[in-house]
Amino acid sequence: MKKTVTIIILAVIAVTFIGALYYLFQKNQEDPVVYETESPTTESIVKKTVATGSIVPKEEVLIKPNISGIIDEIFVEAGDVIKSGDLIARVKVVPNINSLSSAKNSINSARTELETARLALESERSIYRRQKELFEKGVISANEFDNAQLAFDQAQQRFNREKVNLSGAQQTYDIVKTGSSRGLGATANTEIRATVSGMVLDVPVKVGNQVIEANNFNDGTTIATLADVDKMIFEGKVDESEVGKIVENLPLEITVGAIENKKFDAILDYIAPKGVEENGAIQFEIKGTLSKKDTTFIRAGLSANASIILARADSVLALKEGLVQYDPKTKKPFVEIEVGDQQFERKDVVLGISDGIIVEIKNGLNKGDKVKIWNQIKPAQEFGSGGR
Repeated sequence: MKKTVTIIILAVIAVTFIGALYYLFQKNQEDPVVYETESPTTESIVKKTVATGSIVPKEEVLIKPNISGIIDEIFVEAGDVIKSGDLIARVKVVPNINSLSSAKNSINSARTELETARLALESERSIYRRQKELFEKGVISANEFDNAQLAFDQAQQRFNREKVNLSGAQQTYDIVKTGSSRGLGATANTEIRATVSGMVLDVPVKVGNQVIEANNFNDGTTIATLADVDKMIFEGKVDESEVGKIVENLPLEITVGAIENKKFDAILDYIAPKGVEENGAIQFEIKGTLSKKDTTFIRAGLSANASIILARADSVLALKEGLVQYDPKTKKPFVEIEVGDQQFERKDVVLGISDGIIVEIKNGLNKGDKVKIWNQIKPAQEFGSGGR
Protein backbone atom coordinates (compact mmCIF):
# COMPACT_ATOMS: atom_id res chain seq x y z
CA MET A 1 0.00 0.00 0.00
CA LYS A 2 2.78 2.39 0.99
CA LYS A 3 4.61 1.55 -2.21
CA THR A 4 1.59 2.44 -4.34
CA VAL A 5 1.19 5.86 -2.66
CA THR A 6 4.85 6.61 -3.18
CA ILE A 7 4.61 5.75 -6.86
CA ILE A 8 1.58 8.02 -7.29
CA ILE A 9 3.36 10.92 -5.57
CA LEU A 10 6.44 10.50 -7.72
CA ALA A 11 4.26 10.36 -10.84
CA VAL A 12 2.53 13.63 -9.93
CA ILE A 13 5.87 15.31 -9.31
CA ALA A 14 7.18 14.04 -12.63
CA VAL A 15 4.11 15.29 -14.54
CA THR A 16 4.36 18.71 -12.86
CA PHE A 17 8.04 18.99 -13.69
CA ILE A 18 7.46 18.02 -17.32
CA GLY A 19 4.59 20.54 -17.54
CA ALA A 20 6.81 23.31 -16.18
CA LEU A 21 9.54 22.47 -18.68
CA TYR A 22 6.99 22.52 -21.50
CA TYR A 23 5.64 25.95 -20.35
CA LEU A 24 9.15 27.45 -20.25
CA PHE A 25 9.87 26.00 -23.67
CA GLN A 26 6.71 27.57 -25.10
CA LYS A 27 7.55 30.95 -23.58
CA ASN A 28 10.98 30.85 -25.15
CA GLN A 29 9.40 30.12 -28.51
CA GLU A 30 7.24 33.33 -28.42
CA ASP A 31 8.43 36.19 -30.59
CA PRO A 32 10.09 39.06 -28.64
CA VAL A 33 8.31 42.48 -28.55
CA VAL A 34 9.30 44.57 -31.56
CA TYR A 35 8.93 48.29 -30.93
CA GLU A 36 8.01 50.50 -33.81
CA THR A 37 9.34 54.03 -34.20
CA GLU A 38 8.15 57.37 -35.48
CA SER A 39 10.09 60.48 -36.49
CA PRO A 40 9.29 64.11 -35.65
CA THR A 41 7.67 66.20 -38.40
CA THR A 42 7.36 69.88 -39.22
CA GLU A 43 3.90 71.11 -38.26
CA SER A 44 1.94 74.25 -37.43
CA ILE A 45 0.43 73.93 -33.98
CA VAL A 46 -2.51 75.98 -32.76
CA LYS A 47 -3.57 75.90 -29.13
CA LYS A 48 -7.16 76.98 -28.82
CA THR A 49 -10.34 76.76 -26.83
CA VAL A 50 -13.84 76.72 -28.26
CA ALA A 51 -16.86 78.83 -27.33
CA THR A 52 -20.40 78.32 -28.61
CA GLY A 53 -22.77 81.14 -29.41
CA SER A 54 -24.37 82.99 -32.31
CA ILE A 55 -23.84 85.82 -34.78
CA VAL A 56 -25.76 88.98 -33.91
CA PRO A 57 -25.63 92.63 -35.02
CA LYS A 58 -23.32 94.87 -33.01
CA GLU A 59 -26.17 97.31 -32.44
CA GLU A 60 -29.90 96.77 -32.80
CA VAL A 61 -32.33 99.70 -32.75
CA LEU A 62 -35.90 99.15 -31.63
CA ILE A 63 -38.39 101.51 -33.28
CA LYS A 64 -41.27 102.39 -30.96
CA PRO A 65 -44.26 104.74 -31.40
CA ASN A 66 -44.62 108.12 -29.70
CA ILE A 67 -48.37 107.63 -29.32
CA SER A 68 -50.69 104.76 -28.52
CA GLY A 69 -53.10 103.50 -31.14
CA ILE A 70 -53.69 100.84 -33.80
CA ILE A 71 -51.37 99.98 -36.70
CA ASP A 72 -53.10 101.39 -39.77
CA GLU A 73 -50.45 100.65 -42.39
CA ILE A 74 -46.97 99.05 -42.59
CA PHE A 75 -44.56 100.10 -45.33
CA VAL A 76 -41.58 97.76 -44.75
CA GLU A 77 -40.89 94.08 -44.21
CA ALA A 78 -37.99 92.07 -42.79
CA GLY A 79 -34.98 92.18 -45.10
CA ASP A 80 -35.61 95.67 -46.49
CA VAL A 81 -32.71 98.11 -46.40
CA ILE A 82 -33.92 101.59 -45.42
CA LYS A 83 -32.45 104.98 -44.58
CA SER A 84 -32.91 107.21 -41.59
CA GLY A 85 -36.21 109.09 -41.88
CA ASP A 86 -37.93 106.52 -44.11
CA LEU A 87 -41.55 105.81 -43.24
CA ILE A 88 -42.01 102.46 -41.49
CA ALA A 89 -45.66 102.48 -40.39
CA ARG A 90 -48.63 104.68 -39.70
CA VAL A 91 -50.65 104.54 -36.47
CA LYS A 92 -54.34 105.33 -36.23
CA VAL A 93 -55.11 106.94 -32.90
CA VAL A 94 -57.98 105.69 -30.78
CA PRO A 95 -58.70 108.75 -28.60
CA ASN A 96 -59.05 108.42 -24.86
CA ILE A 97 -62.46 109.80 -23.83
CA ASN A 98 -61.17 111.46 -20.67
CA SER A 99 -58.22 113.07 -22.47
CA LEU A 100 -60.49 114.18 -25.31
CA SER A 101 -62.99 115.72 -22.92
CA SER A 102 -60.21 117.49 -21.01
CA ALA A 103 -58.75 118.88 -24.24
CA LYS A 104 -62.16 120.12 -25.35
CA ASN A 105 -62.72 121.85 -22.00
CA SER A 106 -59.33 123.52 -22.41
CA ILE A 107 -60.47 124.91 -25.78
CA ASN A 108 -63.67 126.30 -24.27
CA SER A 109 -61.74 127.86 -21.39
CA ALA A 110 -59.20 129.38 -23.78
CA ARG A 111 -62.00 130.85 -25.90
CA THR A 112 -63.57 132.42 -22.83
CA GLU A 113 -60.27 133.94 -21.77
CA LEU A 114 -59.69 135.21 -25.29
CA GLU A 115 -63.09 136.87 -25.41
CA THR A 116 -62.47 138.50 -22.03
CA ALA A 117 -59.10 139.76 -23.25
CA ARG A 118 -60.70 141.08 -26.45
CA LEU A 119 -63.32 143.10 -24.52
CA ALA A 120 -60.63 144.47 -22.20
CA LEU A 121 -58.54 145.46 -25.23
CA GLU A 122 -61.45 147.31 -26.84
CA SER A 123 -62.09 149.18 -23.59
CA GLU A 124 -58.45 150.17 -23.19
CA ARG A 125 -58.26 151.22 -26.86
CA SER A 126 -61.23 153.61 -26.42
CA ILE A 127 -59.68 155.10 -23.27
CA TYR A 128 -56.33 155.45 -25.04
CA ARG A 129 -57.87 157.33 -27.97
CA ARG A 130 -59.74 159.77 -25.68
CA GLN A 131 -56.67 160.40 -23.56
CA LYS A 132 -54.64 161.00 -26.69
CA GLU A 133 -57.02 163.68 -27.95
CA LEU A 134 -57.07 165.40 -24.57
CA PHE A 135 -53.26 165.25 -24.38
CA GLU A 136 -52.91 166.81 -27.80
CA LYS A 137 -55.23 169.66 -26.70
CA GLY A 138 -53.19 170.13 -23.52
CA VAL A 139 -56.03 169.20 -21.19
CA ILE A 140 -54.21 166.32 -19.42
CA SER A 141 -50.63 165.84 -18.38
CA ALA A 142 -48.10 163.61 -20.12
CA ASN A 143 -48.09 161.31 -17.09
CA GLU A 144 -51.81 160.56 -17.42
CA PHE A 145 -51.40 159.90 -21.16
CA ASP A 146 -48.48 157.50 -20.47
CA ASN A 147 -50.61 155.51 -18.02
CA ALA A 148 -53.35 155.13 -20.60
CA GLN A 149 -50.88 154.00 -23.24
CA LEU A 150 -49.32 151.44 -20.82
CA ALA A 151 -52.73 149.98 -19.97
CA PHE A 152 -53.55 149.70 -23.70
CA ASP A 153 -50.23 147.91 -24.44
CA GLN A 154 -50.76 145.45 -21.60
CA ALA A 155 -54.27 144.66 -22.84
CA GLN A 156 -52.87 144.07 -26.34
CA GLN A 157 -50.25 141.66 -24.96
CA ARG A 158 -52.82 139.73 -22.95
CA PHE A 159 -55.04 139.40 -26.01
CA ASN A 160 -52.15 138.04 -28.09
CA ARG A 161 -51.22 135.59 -25.32
CA GLU A 162 -54.75 134.25 -25.11
CA LYS A 163 -54.79 133.75 -28.90
CA VAL A 164 -51.67 131.58 -28.60
CA ASN A 165 -53.24 129.64 -25.71
CA LEU A 166 -56.35 128.96 -27.79
CA SER A 167 -54.22 127.78 -30.72
CA GLY A 168 -52.28 125.47 -28.41
CA ALA A 169 -55.45 124.06 -26.88
CA GLN A 170 -56.84 123.41 -30.36
CA GLN A 171 -53.62 121.68 -31.42
CA THR A 172 -53.65 119.53 -28.27
CA TYR A 173 -57.24 118.55 -29.01
CA ASP A 174 -56.30 117.54 -32.56
CA ILE A 175 -53.35 115.46 -31.33
CA VAL A 176 -55.48 113.67 -28.73
CA LYS A 177 -58.16 112.99 -31.32
CA THR A 178 -56.11 112.11 -34.42
CA GLY A 179 -52.48 111.92 -33.31
CA SER A 180 -51.51 114.83 -35.52
CA SER A 181 -52.26 118.48 -36.13
CA ARG A 182 -51.89 121.05 -38.86
CA GLY A 183 -48.41 122.50 -38.93
CA LEU A 184 -46.61 119.47 -37.47
CA GLY A 185 -45.64 118.15 -40.92
CA ALA A 186 -43.17 115.25 -40.86
CA THR A 187 -43.14 115.21 -37.07
CA ALA A 188 -46.67 113.89 -36.88
CA ASN A 189 -46.92 111.26 -34.12
CA THR A 190 -48.93 108.92 -36.31
CA GLU A 191 -46.03 108.45 -38.75
CA ILE A 192 -43.38 106.04 -37.44
CA ARG A 193 -40.05 106.69 -39.17
CA ALA A 194 -36.62 105.07 -39.05
CA THR A 195 -34.18 106.73 -36.68
CA VAL A 196 -31.10 105.05 -38.23
CA SER A 197 -30.11 103.52 -41.56
CA GLY A 198 -29.84 99.74 -41.86
CA MET A 199 -31.66 96.51 -42.56
CA VAL A 200 -35.06 95.67 -41.13
CA LEU A 201 -34.49 92.50 -39.08
CA ASP A 202 -37.99 92.05 -37.76
CA VAL A 203 -41.45 93.58 -37.91
CA PRO A 204 -43.24 91.98 -34.95
CA VAL A 205 -46.58 93.79 -35.46
CA LYS A 206 -49.31 93.53 -38.07
CA VAL A 207 -51.97 95.87 -39.36
CA GLY A 208 -54.68 96.10 -36.73
CA ASN A 209 -52.40 95.41 -33.76
CA GLN A 210 -52.67 97.82 -30.84
CA VAL A 211 -49.44 99.55 -29.86
CA ILE A 212 -48.42 101.46 -26.75
CA GLU A 213 -46.22 104.53 -26.70
CA ALA A 214 -42.88 104.50 -24.90
CA ASN A 215 -42.96 106.43 -21.63
CA ASN A 216 -41.53 106.43 -18.10
CA PHE A 217 -43.76 103.53 -17.05
CA ASN A 218 -43.72 101.34 -20.17
CA ASP A 219 -41.06 100.34 -22.71
CA GLY A 220 -43.63 100.63 -25.46
CA THR A 221 -44.42 98.29 -28.34
CA THR A 222 -41.63 97.53 -30.80
CA ILE A 223 -42.79 98.16 -34.35
CA ALA A 224 -39.54 97.24 -36.12
CA THR A 225 -35.96 96.21 -35.34
CA LEU A 226 -33.17 97.80 -37.39
CA ALA A 227 -29.46 96.99 -37.53
CA ASP A 228 -26.37 97.58 -39.62
CA VAL A 229 -25.62 94.06 -40.92
CA ASP A 230 -22.14 95.15 -42.00
CA LYS A 231 -21.20 95.31 -38.31
CA MET A 232 -21.76 91.83 -36.88
CA ILE A 233 -20.30 90.27 -33.74
CA PHE A 234 -19.96 86.80 -32.26
CA GLU A 235 -21.71 86.51 -28.92
CA GLY A 236 -21.08 83.37 -26.90
CA LYS A 237 -20.07 81.89 -23.56
CA VAL A 238 -17.04 80.12 -22.15
CA ASP A 239 -16.75 77.91 -19.11
CA GLU A 240 -15.07 79.15 -15.94
CA SER A 241 -12.30 76.59 -16.46
CA GLU A 242 -11.34 78.32 -19.73
CA VAL A 243 -11.95 81.99 -18.96
CA GLY A 244 -8.62 82.32 -17.13
CA LYS A 245 -6.76 81.38 -20.32
CA ILE A 246 -8.17 84.13 -22.51
CA VAL A 247 -7.59 87.87 -22.73
CA GLU A 248 -9.00 90.63 -24.88
CA ASN A 249 -7.69 91.17 -28.43
CA LEU A 250 -7.04 87.47 -29.03
CA PRO A 251 -7.85 86.33 -32.59
CA LEU A 252 -10.96 84.23 -33.19
CA GLU A 253 -11.87 81.82 -35.97
CA ILE A 254 -15.63 81.73 -36.41
CA THR A 255 -17.40 78.79 -38.04
CA VAL A 256 -21.09 79.08 -38.81
CA GLY A 257 -23.06 75.87 -38.99
CA ALA A 258 -25.28 77.09 -41.82
CA ILE A 259 -22.30 78.17 -43.97
CA GLU A 260 -20.12 75.21 -44.86
CA ASN A 261 -16.39 75.36 -45.54
CA LYS A 262 -16.13 78.98 -44.38
CA LYS A 263 -14.19 80.55 -41.54
CA PHE A 264 -14.55 84.16 -40.49
CA ASP A 265 -11.90 86.15 -38.65
CA ALA A 266 -12.77 88.13 -35.54
CA ILE A 267 -11.13 89.82 -32.56
CA LEU A 268 -12.11 89.11 -28.96
CA ASP A 269 -13.02 92.51 -27.52
CA TYR A 270 -15.20 91.73 -24.49
CA ILE A 271 -15.07 89.26 -21.59
CA ALA A 272 -17.79 89.55 -18.96
CA PRO A 273 -16.44 90.43 -15.50
CA LYS A 274 -19.19 88.35 -13.88
CA GLY A 275 -20.25 84.80 -14.63
CA VAL A 276 -23.76 83.36 -14.78
CA GLU A 277 -24.71 79.91 -13.53
CA GLU A 278 -26.16 77.63 -16.20
CA ASN A 279 -26.90 73.96 -15.58
CA GLY A 280 -24.61 73.89 -12.56
CA ALA A 281 -21.63 75.52 -14.33
CA ILE A 282 -20.48 79.14 -14.34
CA GLN A 283 -20.46 80.66 -17.82
CA PHE A 284 -18.85 83.95 -18.87
CA GLU A 285 -20.16 85.94 -21.83
CA ILE A 286 -17.70 86.95 -24.55
CA LYS A 287 -18.03 89.08 -27.68
CA GLY A 288 -15.88 89.34 -30.77
CA THR A 289 -16.18 91.77 -33.70
CA LEU A 290 -16.16 90.10 -37.11
CA SER A 291 -13.88 91.36 -39.84
CA LYS A 292 -15.88 92.19 -42.97
CA LYS A 293 -13.16 91.27 -45.45
CA ASP A 294 -15.46 88.50 -46.62
CA THR A 295 -18.56 89.52 -48.57
CA THR A 296 -20.56 86.47 -47.47
CA PHE A 297 -23.92 87.54 -46.05
CA ILE A 298 -24.35 86.25 -42.49
CA ARG A 299 -27.89 86.26 -41.19
CA ALA A 300 -28.43 87.53 -37.66
CA GLY A 301 -29.01 84.82 -35.08
CA LEU A 302 -27.13 81.99 -36.81
CA SER A 303 -25.47 79.50 -34.45
CA ALA A 304 -21.68 79.62 -34.52
CA ASN A 305 -18.57 78.31 -32.81
CA ALA A 306 -15.56 80.46 -32.04
CA SER A 307 -12.07 78.98 -31.79
CA ILE A 308 -10.12 81.30 -29.51
CA ILE A 309 -6.48 81.15 -30.54
CA LEU A 310 -4.47 81.00 -27.30
CA ALA A 311 -1.09 80.35 -28.94
CA ARG A 312 0.30 79.48 -32.36
CA ALA A 313 3.59 78.02 -33.62
CA ASP A 314 4.10 77.78 -37.38
CA SER A 315 6.45 75.32 -39.09
CA VAL A 316 8.02 73.88 -35.94
CA LEU A 317 9.41 70.45 -35.10
CA ALA A 318 6.55 68.45 -33.61
CA LEU A 319 5.87 64.99 -32.23
CA LYS A 320 2.78 63.09 -31.20
CA GLU A 321 2.21 63.85 -27.54
CA GLY A 322 1.55 60.17 -26.81
CA LEU A 323 5.22 59.36 -27.55
CA VAL A 324 6.48 61.59 -24.77
CA GLN A 325 7.20 59.97 -21.40
CA TYR A 326 7.68 61.65 -18.04
CA ASP A 327 10.22 60.79 -15.38
CA PRO A 328 8.34 59.50 -12.32
CA LYS A 329 10.64 61.42 -9.97
CA THR A 330 11.51 64.70 -11.73
CA LYS A 331 8.35 64.83 -13.89
CA LYS A 332 10.53 66.03 -16.76
CA PRO A 333 9.67 64.88 -20.30
CA PHE A 334 11.84 62.51 -22.29
CA VAL A 335 11.67 60.16 -25.26
CA GLU A 336 13.55 57.04 -26.25
CA ILE A 337 15.35 57.19 -29.59
CA GLU A 338 16.67 54.24 -31.57
CA VAL A 339 20.47 53.87 -31.55
CA GLY A 340 20.59 50.34 -32.97
CA ASP A 341 18.37 47.45 -33.96
CA GLN A 342 15.70 47.51 -31.25
CA GLN A 343 18.13 49.37 -29.02
CA PHE A 344 16.97 52.65 -27.49
CA GLU A 345 18.38 55.31 -25.24
CA ARG A 346 16.70 58.03 -23.24
CA LYS A 347 16.81 61.60 -24.51
CA ASP A 348 15.48 64.54 -22.48
CA VAL A 349 13.41 67.04 -24.48
CA VAL A 350 12.09 70.58 -24.03
CA LEU A 351 8.43 70.94 -25.02
CA GLY A 352 6.57 73.96 -26.41
CA ILE A 353 2.86 74.44 -27.07
CA SER A 354 0.50 71.53 -27.57
CA ASP A 355 -2.93 71.16 -29.10
CA GLY A 356 -3.59 67.93 -27.21
CA ILE A 357 -2.49 65.70 -30.09
CA ILE A 358 0.91 66.96 -31.17
CA VAL A 359 3.43 68.94 -29.17
CA GLU A 360 6.22 71.31 -30.18
CA ILE A 361 9.77 70.04 -29.60
CA LYS A 362 11.97 73.00 -28.78
CA ASN A 363 15.12 71.07 -27.94
CA GLY A 364 16.40 67.50 -27.65
CA LEU A 365 15.38 65.99 -31.00
CA ASN A 366 16.32 66.25 -34.66
CA LYS A 367 14.00 65.66 -37.56
CA GLY A 368 15.62 62.34 -38.53
CA ASP A 369 15.53 60.77 -35.06
CA LYS A 370 13.44 57.64 -34.63
CA VAL A 371 11.35 57.80 -31.49
CA LYS A 372 10.19 54.62 -29.78
CA ILE A 373 6.45 54.02 -29.67
CA TRP A 374 6.51 52.84 -26.09
CA ASN A 375 2.77 52.66 -25.52
CA GLN A 376 1.81 50.84 -28.72
CA ILE A 377 -1.32 48.76 -28.62
CA LYS A 378 -1.11 45.13 -29.63
CA PRO A 379 -3.63 44.07 -32.26
CA ALA A 380 -6.52 42.09 -30.85
CA GLN A 381 -6.38 38.36 -31.50
CA GLU A 382 -9.10 36.79 -33.50
CA PHE A 383 -11.73 34.88 -31.55
CA GLY A 384 -10.67 31.26 -31.06
CA SER A 385 -7.00 31.80 -31.97
CA GLY A 386 -4.59 30.19 -29.53
CA GLY A 387 -7.39 28.16 -28.05
CA ARG A 388 -6.39 25.02 -29.80
